[in-house]
Amino acid sequence: GRELTHVLSQADMHEMNMHKMNLYYVTMTNYDDSFQKVHVVYDKENIKETLGEVLAKNNKTQIRIAETEKYPHVTFFFNGGREVPFKGEQRILCPSPKVATYDLKPEMSAYEIRDAIIPELNKGEVDFVCLNFANPDMVGHTGDMNAAIKACETVDGCAKAVVNAGLENGYSTILIADHGNCETMINPDGSPNTAHTTNPVPLILIDKDLKEINDGVLGDIAPTVLKLMGIEQPESMTQKSLV
Repeated sequence: GRELTHVLSQADMHEMNMHKMNLYYVTMTNYDDSFQKVHVVYDKENIKETLGEVLAKNNKTQIRIAETEKYPHVTFFFNGGREVPFKGEQRILCPSPKVATYDLKPEMSAYEIRDAIIPELNKGEVDFVCLNFANPDMVGHTGDMNAAIKACETVDGCAKAVVNAGLENGYSTILIADHGNCETMINPDGSPNTAHTTNPVPLILIDKDLKEINDGVLGDIAPTVLKLMGIEQPESMTQKSLV
């Protein structure tokens, strides 16, 4: 996209008899701040009052934990494109296994994540944990049904251990995904499916007192977390709590 935009709208390439065109040029994202007369549909947003920021402002501690494949998702992306941790934010990285494709090791680093977070939950000191198990997504991309089953069995066991540790130490747990993948491993024509799906994802609340949670959208998760933690939702969060 960057190269096409450059040759079509930014520079003449006389040696190839190519000249920039008089276009109303629109891109979906911002390829380069130096480009002139390029209209960007989704320019970079400086997202304020993310869940992590709101927790930090309320003097809550938090842990972000994942293996290498999903570490940026629970840190940089979860913080709205912010590299630097918030006050009270601890980050735990469990290295992903060094294999060509994850069907060769569908367990990935789920056991290491489990073993790293349970002692933190047993301490009962951290206020919020954002944890990602990468297996169903990354193994689902391989299209290997047997490996995907093994990946899901691994996460099932590890999630059970983490949830039980949370319950024993007074934590509520929300189990959520942001997209589907390994629940559809075979396409209608019989070929392996290696792509994300658009299926609705489960939303499960595990809490000693609350037994129900409403359906919603991903934007409702942060307000729900704040409600469970007794923290006021900022006006910039326009979605609603599901409890």
